[in-house]
Amino acid sequence: MSQFEPEEIRTDRLDLLPLRVEHAEEMAVVLADPGLHAFIGGAPDSAEVLRARYERWVAGSPDPGESWCNWVIRLRDDDCLVGTVQATVTTDERGAAAEIAWVVGTAWQRRGIAAEAARGLVARIRELPVRTVVAHIHPEHAASAAVAIAAGLVPTDKWEDGEVRWELVVG
Repeated sequence: MSQFEPEEIRTDRLDLLPLRVEHAEEMAVVLADPGLHAFIGGAPDSAEVLRARYERWVAGSPDPGESWCNWVIRLRDDDCLVGTVQATVTTDERGAAAEIAWVVGTAWQRRGIAAEAARGLVARIRELPVRTVVAHIHPEHAASAAVAIAAGLVPTDKWEDGEVRWELVVG
């Protein structure tokens, strides 16, 4: 499989836009709530730190068997960024797999945005020759578990770094 490049994904209310370095300023505000780090640790990043990270992500993985695919979530009616989704697509002798993640700013939570974005992302991934979609979720993070369920993933009995592995077997 050649490197997967993120393309715009549209859902009913959202545009998932391929990440650009220029998104760092607005995303630093969206992701500024320390509460977003309750399950993943760390603290909010400044626009400068995000800009440096986004530069690395946009440049892509140095591993030819791995694609870093990142999107910002734009709420179309409000014309503002509200979060991110990502997929790391890896290829090995068994085929391709995608590990996904999402985050929505606190001000836009409880509106179904993360679930809609994750469903849109998984629908796009299903168009690729990917065998498995995976997410790792803290066992006490009920909201992320609900997003995973909405995207078609199911919990497994596997754990990694204190998180439960969720999977969707595609093919």
